[in-house]
Amino acid sequence: MTIRLALLSCAIAGSGYAQSPGAFTPTGSMITPRYLHTATLLADGRVLIAGGEMLVDGTSGMFKTLSSAEIYDPATGTFTATGNMTAPRAYHTATLLPNGKVLIAGGEQINYPTGGVAEPTLASAELYDPDTGTFSATGTLTTSRASHTATLLSNGTVLIAGGLQSPSGVYVASAVAFLASAEIYDPSTGIFTATGNMTSVWADTATLLANGKVLITRDDLVTPLYVSSADLYDPSIGTFTSAGYLNANHTMPTATLVTNGKVLIAGGDMGDGDGATVIAELYDPATGAFSSTGSLTVGREEDTATLLSDGSVLFAGGHNDLAASAEIYGPLAAAFSGTASMPTARELHTATLLSDGRVLLAGGDDERYWIPETILSSAELYTPAVLVPAPALFSLTGDGQGQGAIWHADTGQIASSQAPAAAGDALAMYTTSLFEGGIVPPQVVIGGKVAEILFFGDAPGYPGYFQVNFRVPSGVAPGSAVAVRLTYLGRPSNAVAIGVQ
Repeated sequence: MTIRLALLSCAIAGSGYAQSPGAFTPTGSMITPRYLHTATLLADGRVLIAGGEMLVDGTSGMFKTLSSAEIYDPATGTFTATGNMTAPRAYHTATLLPNGKVLIAGGEQINYPTGGVAEPTLASAELYDPDTGTFSATGTLTTSRASHTATLLSNGTVLIAGGLQSPSGVYVASAVAFLASAEIYDPSTGIFTATGNMTSVWADTATLLANGKVLITRDDLVTPLYVSSADLYDPSIGTFTSAGYLNANHTMPTATLVTNGKVLIAGGDMGDGDGATVIAELYDPATGAFSSTGSLTVGREEDTATLLSDGSVLFAGGHNDLAASAEIYGPLAAAFSGTASMPTARELHTATLLSDGRVLLAGGDDERYWIPETILSSAELYTPAVLVPAPALFSLTGDGQGQGAIWHADTGQIASSQAPAAAGDALAMYTTSLFEGGIVPPQVVIGGKVAEILFFGDAPGYPGYFQVNFRVPSGVAPGSAVAVRLTYLGRPSNAVAIGVQ
């Protein structure tokens, strides 16, 4: 069979690095020191750093919100400037869309000395185009908001939920409104539309589950229960329902979808300034219950949690007494263990899993709270003990480019310009680097449209490879070389082409 010959001709080349496994090493510094920024892995493997705040005067505590953005290239280890956003933003969100662009939504503009004046929260949104290196305006949020969540749904739309809203003037708690509202951004129209409200205000975390629903968690500082609660959003009906209560109160914890489909909720503030917690728990979508798991080795808040390519989770930094420390959560043992420390203590930074399996940690605050203050431009790379590259798609030429080794599931014919696929057709392909036994499905995008996943699992007769069957979505522009890309656990593959009629 043609497809099998194409597969056998392909080789996946490993990469070698000078870094020691389980160690942090410095990489190039950002052009601008920043925290409260976003970091987004692009389809080509580079990382977009956007917005945030920088310190103007460390003695007086004067901050400035940034519109600037920069690109990190793992191949060179350097940051370079890219186009500026249409507005300065902090506490915003950044979401990689199926078409390869990045949606930047909401946020705040803050230019003030400590205790001073804040601008209103933003309703504007914009798109970053990696091909041109520029930002352009897109639709407007139905509600201005900052510190909200943004989740790419299985159908390619984006769920925006919760957050807060503040008017201009003195930035005090009485002027802030916490939001229960949510909305959907549709990349095909560039429009935001309201969807059902959450059962309560605020959203600390939002996690897309393997079943396509979204788990929302929030802290509770009001009711006598004093424990965090959760919601489930169902995109098929556009409503939120209660998912019960966690076992503790986590204010701004991390939430990580692990490969078995459970969600690891860890750390955060124990209450309103009561200190970082070591508590961690798992949400199981199969039972709808939260259960305790091992404890962090040190309390963490304002840290990062990154799912590594081997299925473990890296926790790094945070606002605690060991802000340069890091640790690893192993899902099989359900336990945390220490790993090497970062060269620089940092909180409110970003952590991005790169295509080669390393993790980029960038910017943040040096954790000296608040004055004298240092906002960081430095960045570093974590090299896990096991490096698994991003998934690879195969081509007939064996170089991962051009005509894809993708076939019609019913006939075995290659989906080329001679035998093009049509909307509704079932196609199949092989790939690498899916997690053995994992239940989280990959995302397949054809011509910028999200395909329905019909099957994913071991490729029969090819140990170490995986097969993915999917259905061609409607609305794909016809052509002899339409791009197909697979994304798994946040990392996009290379793009190959198929014929579409």
